[in-house]
Amino acid sequence: MNNVTEQLGQGKNIPLVEALNLAKAQAGVRVMTEDEILAFVTRLSAGIQQIMDGNEETETVVVDPAESRKSIRESSVTCLECGQSFKILTKRHLALHGLTPAEYREKWGLKKGTPLTCKSLQRERRKKMQEMQLWERRKTVQGEAE
Repeated sequence: MNNVTEQLGQGKNIPLVEALNLAKAQAGVRVMTEDEILAFVTRLSAGIQQIMDGNEETETVVVDPAESRKSIRESSVTCLECGQSFKILTKRHLALHGLTPAEYREKWGLKKGTPLTCKSLQRERRKKMQEMQLWERRKTVQGEAE
């Protein structure tokens, strides 16, 4: 990729070179498919070109919800803002990107109630809650109070 970026850099296609360098760094942090890399480079290159031209108006990016849902995996959740993997995307982490969980879901096309936790953690929590049967305890406490 370095050879390609050097050749492009000589042709003064700076936005594409910068987008390729960022895509290379991003691909080093997380696993990306060919389509994801291509979409990432295309979006980034266009954005860099707009900034260089002085057009800071950005297009509304249409996000495919199916691609966003792929970020929630069995043992990790990938932050679509920075590419880091976690077991749970916390409010605190999303605040670093200036987003609330609701804004993050809306921005990336996730449904309102989509948990921002990995699937294994969701399963563990569900199992634990079923074992605790808090709804049964509530019924007995209410029955005693009457």
